[in-house]
Amino acid sequence: MVATKKHIIIQDGSSMFYHHQPSSVLQQMNLSVQTFDSYCTLESSSGTKTHPCPNNTTTSSTTSFSSNGSPLSQANNNSPLSGSSATNNNETELLSLMLKDLETAMMEPELDNNSFNGYEFVQQQQQQQHRAAVSSAMEMISKGDLIGTLYECAKALQQMVSVSGEPVQRLGAYLLEGLIARLASSGSSIYKELRCRDPTGPELLTYMHILYEACPYFKFGYESANGAIAEAVMNESLVHVIDFQISQGGQWVSLIRALGARPGGPPRVRITGIDDPRSSFARQGGLELVGQRLGKLAEMYGVPFEFHGAALCGTEVEIEKLGVKDGEALAVNFPMVLHHMPDESVTVENHRDRLLRLVKRLSPKVVTLVEQEANTNTAPFLPRFVEMMSHYLAVFESIDVKLGRDHKERINVEQHCLAREVVNLVACEGVEREERHEPLGKWRSRFSMAGFEPYPLSSYVNGTIKGLLESYSEKYTLEERDGALYLGWKNQPLVTSCAWR
Repeated sequence: MVATKKHIIIQDGSSMFYHHQPSSVLQQMNLSVQTFDSYCTLESSSGTKTHPCPNNTTTSSTTSFSSNGSPLSQANNNSPLSGSSATNNNETELLSLMLKDLETAMMEPELDNNSFNGYEFVQQQQQQQHRAAVSSAMEMISKGDLIGTLYECAKALQQMVSVSGEPVQRLGAYLLEGLIARLASSGSSIYKELRCRDPTGPELLTYMHILYEACPYFKFGYESANGAIAEAVMNESLVHVIDFQISQGGQWVSLIRALGARPGGPPRVRITGIDDPRSSFARQGGLELVGQRLGKLAEMYGVPFEFHGAALCGTEVEIEKLGVKDGEALAVNFPMVLHHMPDESVTVENHRDRLLRLVKRLSPKVVTLVEQEANTNTAPFLPRFVEMMSHYLAVFESIDVKLGRDHKERINVEQHCLAREVVNLVACEGVEREERHEPLGKWRSRFSMAGFEPYPLSSYVNGTIKGLLESYSEKYTLEERDGALYLGWKNQPLVTSCAWR
């Protein structure tokens, strides 16, 4: 989701600090960030994702829905319904055709109730349709008709969900979309074609900026990570930051400002920005654009600055590509990106742990990790579905506080920024499932096995985040536990931030 993942442009305010001694800890900074995250949108094209590069032996795992309104038009041999016999193939094709109209209807906003002479009439219609679908499903069960049963069950659920309804109805629409896709096609074919118009780069930036302002998840991650880095390099003259998902580079605006105001003068700063080459769609250009923007900002604040862009997938990163030099104070940033790295359950290369061991060999001053607090990596389908449903329902509920049902862009925001994650989690398995979250306890184990020790976030970082949350709903909760911060909704942790050395 909230993911991950961050294409940002500077625009308005949050705070970052640098402290030289306890009496001058908080120095307020204006950070305005327009966040854009291409990996988690139902409607973005395969050229806009920030997921890891696909394995050379597999098809691309960037997914979508076909332009005719269905993800079902390209069922392949990996489908749960496909088989070697002509009968099975015919059944799959039949189910695909049956579900096209269902999916199209499900993903459209509800019509104005006035066109049906009032809400009560519409509600009666929906109830009648639902009863009819349930009755049909029972009839198919009695006949032993599996295809018909599955279709009628999906049709019955369709009467209960809506992309323009309450949070549970909206999430339900995307869950059902994922279930339909899982039933009738493999994950790879889902993510090859899109059912909706591809948004432009500026549109995606707009949608993510709306989400960024509506919820504190991104700000929480950026500010807590920057706070840990600022403290770790407070007395250093040469600072090198390696960002494993640089995107637009907006996270570093507040840090550059803070270092520019450091007592005794700023250090020399070098940033290495790693980003999937496919993210250039969002930037409308290569990583050199990020370097130019940050370079101008650093010049404004009197910070000697150098930028190195590395257009790499995380699975392609090697030490020699990072340009680390002797004498630098190194900080490494993993901003909602490690859960996209395949681990030992997916591939023998286990890039998730490989990257941690690689970074440990660089002897960094600090490593920051921001991730969603969910357990969807190796869990079997049913527990994963329940976990994911609980996590994203809380996210959808939190969105409602600022983006009500009458907000004209809310549907676009949810479809482009959240629905894609939901569909991937439900519909895909193996290398095609890129959303593989782990709870902080599992990340602790991985970092410890790689040789890291915890770097507890200070009370000053905690205080900054508390100040940030004052402008949001009181239903957001912040908990400090064992040196890490947990941001939640109604006491349910959704995002965690921690640091290591």
